[in-house]
Amino acid sequence: MRVLVGGGTGFIGTALTQLLNARGHEVTLVSRQPGPGRITWNETFQKEVLGSRLETTQLLAKAITKAPQPPKAWVLVTGVAYYQPSLTAEYDEDSPGGDFDFFSNLVTKWEAAARLPGDSTRQVVVRSGVVLGRGGGAIGHMLLPFRLGLGGPIGSGHQFFPWIHIGDLAGILTHALEANHVHGVLNGVAPSSATNAEFAQTLGAALGRRAFIPLPSTVVQAVFGRERAIMLLEGQKVIPRRTLATGYQYSFPELGAALKEIVA
Repeated sequence: MRVLVGGGTGFIGTALTQLLNARGHEVTLVSRQPGPGRITWNETFQKEVLGSRLETTQLLAKAITKAPQPPKAWVLVTGVAYYQPSLTAEYDEDSPGGDFDFFSNLVTKWEAAARLPGDSTRQVVVRSGVVLGRGGGAIGHMLLPFRLGLGGPIGSGHQFFPWIHIGDLAGILTHALEANHVHGVLNGVAPSSATNAEFAQTLGAALGRRAFIPLPSTVVQAVFGRERAIMLLEGQKVIPRRTLATGYQYSFPELGAALKEIVA
């Protein structure tokens, strides 16, 4: 296939592009910087550079709608912030959400901006959890304190930590592109859930370090601000029910194996 990847030079986009190339697909990146295998916004739809996720998504959706030969598939990555944080609830792709705070409303607007009329293009939305991988993402900010034995749970540690290995997120996106029966919402999280405290303990074990020093919620709020702190201090138990039902097979379904691969 010929695949156009927005954000293709970022942490997730780089992993996705490598996998698509390895599977024989032709990849073109949408980038602000011109270069081989890239197109810039100037060469496509508008002259001004667009930074907003909503504006960019609306622009691509409009281009697809007007295209004389629209793409066969349109896959959007949003986030599990759509689901309301809870210590007890369990969410799958059919669970309600998207209407209780800034981030959940952003996901709702983002997914709405991507929606296409008709069925000429197959549409998939992947709601991603926290992406774990080498060289970037959440782990990049955590490794140093954990290697020094200063890591530990954030806040109470009881909140759920919906995670996914970057190899599996790239795998789900590729599966969504290649498999014609896949459509609608997929949860881009691992099938095994963990709390923040369990994540900290497992990362410490992978590094051969103790991980018992908690990061108080007041410090998190002071450093990240109230709205961003919510994403760290609160979490959701998210299940990839539809993702599994489509036939996707995880490479890293368990947290311990995923973290050992990342820090090796």
